[in-house]
Amino acid sequence: MVPVLQRLRREPAQFDVTFCATAQHRRLLDQVLGLFGVSPDLDLDLMREDQTLSELASRLFLEADRVLAQIAPDWLLVQGDTTTALCCALAAFHRGVRVGHVEAGLRTGDLGAPFPEEMNRRVVDLVCAAGFAPTRRAAEALAAEGLPRNRVHLTGNTVVDALLQIADREGPVPEEDLVLITAHRRESFGEPLAGIVRAIARLARAFPRTRFVHVVHPNPNVLQAVRRNEGLANVELTEPLDYGSLVRLLRRCRFALTDSGGIQEEAPTFRKPVLVLREKTERPEGLEAGIARLVGTDEERIFAEASRLLTDEDARRSMTEAPNPYGDGRASDRIADALAGRPYSPFSSATSRRALA
Repeated sequence: MVPVLQRLRREPAQFDVTFCATAQHRRLLDQVLGLFGVSPDLDLDLMREDQTLSELASRLFLEADRVLAQIAPDWLLVQGDTTTALCCALAAFHRGVRVGHVEAGLRTGDLGAPFPEEMNRRVVDLVCAAGFAPTRRAAEALAAEGLPRNRVHLTGNTVVDALLQIADREGPVPEEDLVLITAHRRESFGEPLAGIVRAIARLARAFPRTRFVHVVHPNPNVLQAVRRNEGLANVELTEPLDYGSLVRLLRRCRFALTDSGGIQEEAPTFRKPVLVLREKTERPEGLEAGIARLVGTDEERIFAEASRLLTDEDARRSMTEAPNPYGDGRASDRIADALAGRPYSPFSSATSRRALA
């Protein structure tokens, strides 16, 4: 969302922007804002340890409504599929404020996967006045669900704008014999996550010269499971990284093992294959392009697919050749043009060939 904020603020005569942070994820938010050198105009500071989704939602509704009443904006822009996006969009809908949904139209078709994100984004799209779709598939999903075509804008994903900004600032990064791992989805808690952890342990023993860097989500359900690999010399369990450090790891790795939706979109920018630790993904464009592969949470399948990429360089290289289906670095420009009622050229993955090593 930061590239959108930066882009709109470059036109003060056109856009008067107030940046409100809910701080649903306090630490993660602060380090990202520090990386880009921006700070919120309003900070609701709603993060509470071990809060339930309903507790968070109840505070979000009240605080979002208060802010909307105070500012009375023409538009509320929300991004993605968080509880923040859901509650703020509904609060705006209740007050008759137009909602613009950045990263609209993603679908798995299963309300339980990912949970609760699939429901969140469907509801936001139901009430939005403008859906900023990252891909053609997402745009078609919005139209099929009844959002009028003139309210669907094919922009590409703003995460690519952010990544290119960071990479341009830091310059080239060499690749290492390293595998990046993240796993934190709620639907994987329990035995599915245990299967992932066992597969990582097998990979570490089979490939002792490879570093397996597992960025561990602070949720206790995740911590308890992944600590079983603490004694393995080539498995590094790290606390959540600031975004710049995570991007550097992604640029250095050979491939990523992840259940993150964001990394599925970020990795193609750096031509990194992705093995997706989920049974379903709302980002099938990567699968279709051959840059990502669903491996689920089954220990045997994860081990087999990751082993293949570690031993067969041709197989790994074949997953790096397609253009990035998620963006070309101009999504924020298209969003600004759409909000201002200006014409723009929709994003086309066929022409998105910019990638940085």
